[in-house]
Amino acid sequence: MTDLRTRMIFAFLMSLLMSVIMSGWITWLNIGFRPDYVARWGRAFLAAWPAAFFAVMTIAPMVQRLTVRLATALR
Repeated sequence: MTDLRTRMIFAFLMSLLMSVIMSGWITWLNIGFRPDYVARWGRAFLAAWPAAFFAVMTIAPMVQRLTVRLATALR
């Protein structure tokens, strides 16, 4: 099993990247590139990032175990 520090760094980076990408994409889909796009994207990102970090910290171990099972079954 991975140590807590490694899990936290992974969760920090994964949640950061996914929140930036997804909040930008959803903001663009909802409002397009308006003059206030960057401000709205920023607010959406700040709301999404803590939730994404929590989700990665809690769900990633289960997904990793499932991945190992599936990869083993597909050999």
